Amino acid sequence: MIRYALKCDHDHGFEAWFGSSSDYDDQAARGLVECPFCGSGEVEKAVMSPSVSGTKRSPPAALEAVKTMQTMMMEAAREVRAHVEANFDYVGDAFAREARAIHEGRSERREIYGEATPADVEKLKADGVPVSALPEAPPDPSKVN
Repeated sequence: MIRYALKCDHDHGFEAWFGSSSDYDDQAARGLVECPFCGSGEVEKAVMSPSVSGTKRSPPAALEAVKTMQTMMMEAAREVRAHVEANFDYVGDAFAREARAIHEGRSERREIYGEATPADVEKLKADGVPVSALPEAPPDPSKVN
């Protein structure tokens, strides 16, 4: 596994893990690497310091801070997803078609969510249709080790 520091064209920084450097290159070339903050597909590698193994362990406070941040991010993703599911219309695999119809005024204006292929998402973005990836539902904390 290899960890990359990445950033999008909106200057959001984030990290992602890949099986190898060629896995990153392949996924990036196919448009599968997106910013988790804004959904932009314009992502590039950022400058990062090398990961050096040593004999010192991370201080407990640093580990606790990482756990706290992870918990906060998972809760935020859970809240975003719950809000969308409660307030938007689910259109299933008709998402791309329906988003385009709404954008072009051929369908009533409403908030929707559903399923779309990466290629469909890229076509929508290229045509100026505002779309964004919905965060995956994090695991239920009561069911995680």
